[in-house]
Amino acid sequence: MLNSRPFLFILSAPSGAGKTTLCRAMVRHNDDMRYSVSATTRPRLVAETDGKAYHFMSDAEFDGLIEDDGLLEWEQVYGFRYGTPRAPLEAMLAQGFDVALDMDIKGALNLKRRYPESVTVFLLPPGMEELRRRLTSRGRDDEETIASRLAQASAEIEKAEEFDYVVVNDSLSESVRLLQAIVDAERARTTRIKKIELTED
Repeated sequence: MLNSRPFLFILSAPSGAGKTTLCRAMVRHNDDMRYSVSATTRPRLVAETDGKAYHFMSDAEFDGLIEDDGLLEWEQVYGFRYGTPRAPLEAMLAQGFDVALDMDIKGALNLKRRYPESVTVFLLPPGMEELRRRLTSRGRDDEETIASRLAQASAEIEKAEEFDYVVVNDSLSESVRLLQAIVDAERARTTRIKKIELTED
């Protein structure tokens, strides 16, 4: 039996590439993995639940977290701030859980610097037209915003080489299979294993 140190499993992608869907799918597939809920100043959508989709905060509350060193990282994205709360993430790691996060590119790379043993995966859409279709189907943005997100995506894809792995999110089931293979391989990495034990037959 392998006893490995828990790690951060960070999924990042341009907006609309499916990082949140895949991150939550990975948590469902792994009993020993937990999801890190980000904090944001973005307004809550009608279908969203506070504490599940995000921890929705006012600007003052977000400022308070920054002042108290309560965020491991934070970025401003499309006019709103997003950050990773320190306390719940560190508590999950201390309990022995791997922690899955879906983050923007800059946030992912910043967190990797703080936690060098993190595993980072860059998710690519099958193509820019498919990314446009996904952004449009969400029904959240007008055409101007979608055009801005597509332009941003082109610039962000250039950062893919700074990540540990790249997965093209064409099929949900295939992407989950590939991500699970990455998790399994990382859990068996010799530098991460604390103890190897053999049980009696």
